[in-house]
Amino acid sequence: MCFFALTLTSTLTRLSDTTEHSDAAGDRPARSESADALREVLPVLLAVLPFGVVYGAIAVQEGLSVAQAMGFSSVVFAGASQLAALQLMGLGAPIWSVLLTVFALNFRHVLYSASLGRHFSSFSFLQKLTGFFLLVDPAFGAAEVRAAKTRLTASYYFTYALILYIGWLLATLGGAGFGRLIEDPEAFGLDFVLPVYFLALVMTFRKRGLFYPVAGTSLAVSVLIYWLFGPPWHVSLGGLAGIAVAAIVGPQPRSGDSEGEERGVEGP
Repeated sequence: MCFFALTLTSTLTRLSDTTEHSDAAGDRPARSESADALREVLPVLLAVLPFGVVYGAIAVQEGLSVAQAMGFSSVVFAGASQLAALQLMGLGAPIWSVLLTVFALNFRHVLYSASLGRHFSSFSFLQKLTGFFLLVDPAFGAAEVRAAKTRLTASYYFTYALILYIGWLLATLGGAGFGRLIEDPEAFGLDFVLPVYFLALVMTFRKRGLFYPVAGTSLAVSVLIYWLFGPPWHVSLGGLAGIAVAAIVGPQPRSGDSEGEERGVEGP
């Protein structure tokens, strides 16, 4: 799986003249960038795989064939949306309700794309399209953390994202094939693995000046929307509320960082 992902990454990075043999992060070799991504994504993959197995198992239990479950994962590539869609289809909900729910759950990716697009300036058009397709929660978090330290390169991003994508497909296949053995996934706490991981990832931004006001506002609005209207709009509206606070207050220095350090982090 890792070899296949690295091969695809090498192909994608060669699509741009700016990433032929070395990426722009201090002229580091593309192989070093891929090695960093591989080292950071493997622990995340351990959290993603059980979630994909759970999806594959539920998909088959809801009446999808293995091929349909795999096709759903390969095109949508969004675990929460896929599980929500399966639940609604199992309840016999109309197609417009399923589509609206999936749209609401995935609307946060519009916000992700707006943020991450700033770091795709050296990517070719095809790389940008592929990068946005592969954009999921862990990839977004890792890319933003990486961009805060150095320039985000195609080698790093595609190695990280493709391993997640291929791992998700293999986990779906495994769950669809053997998932009937898991009668009650919630009994093992598998549905809670990714939320805990993403919370830990979010906390890596806690030294930024507006972290607690933005995060607190997002949390409060999300809980309020969830309590008043239920899911799934609480995710996107909570995120928009946090963005509004950040936009109104304006940029703030990271706590403990000097002005010179801030300029160094921003990059050229």
